[in-house]
Amino acid sequence: MIFAAGLGMRLKPITDTKPKALVSFQGITLLEYAIRKLKFYGVRHIVINVHHFAEQIIDFVKQHNFGVSISISDESQKLLNTGGGLLNAQDFLNDSKPFFVYNVDIISTINLHDLYAWHIKNNALATLAVKDRKTSRYLLFDEHMQLSAWENRATKATIITRNCTSYIPRAFSGIQIIDPKIFPLIQEDGAFSITDLYLRLSENHCIVAYNHTNDFWLDVGKFDEISDVETQLATHKLEFL
Repeated sequence: MIFAAGLGMRLKPITDTKPKALVSFQGITLLEYAIRKLKFYGVRHIVINVHHFAEQIIDFVKQHNFGVSISISDESQKLLNTGGGLLNAQDFLNDSKPFFVYNVDIISTINLHDLYAWHIKNNALATLAVKDRKTSRYLLFDEHMQLSAWENRATKATIITRNCTSYIPRAFSGIQIIDPKIFPLIQEDGAFSITDLYLRLSENHCIVAYNHTNDFWLDVGKFDEISDVETQLATHKLEFL
């Protein structure tokens, strides 16, 4: 699944007239970067959630043959946040096989085969790609890299779900694998955060980190200037292009 429904507030004013999924870098839209990445690693069916300028994304998909099956999870009437967006798309994803969830504004050289293998090895409910990088909000893991807490260092807010003698802070990379067994465990409805869901479930379920600190990684929405993204992309080879 590709999360593409967001308002793209950090990419204004570009997103005043188009969804962030269709913002282009080096002549390629963010949506196409994500699709090509997933296809390169063997994904053959993709679900895209849409809200902001939903019709533009739907038309873009219709006009291009990416060589994969693409379904649309429509949130045009109400933006459901990441957790609600996942729940809304469950009919496309509930086939008993773990699936990728990929934020559309992430561009990375992370090896998705390795991520998937790590998920299977740990028999996890969810596996979150993480990096050792500076941010204001951290997921906190125990010595086995199981999710145990969360903290916002700007506001000093903390949520602890599993007591540990020490915690390992890592920043979430917007890439994850989820087992469809998660769907019966979801009690939340409407718009809600997938992070809040993970924190609630982490008390009794295995939610693990996959560390890909050495990979090239961009959260495009966090860059002040489009030229910064172009410069970064020009200096790194993306295996799926």
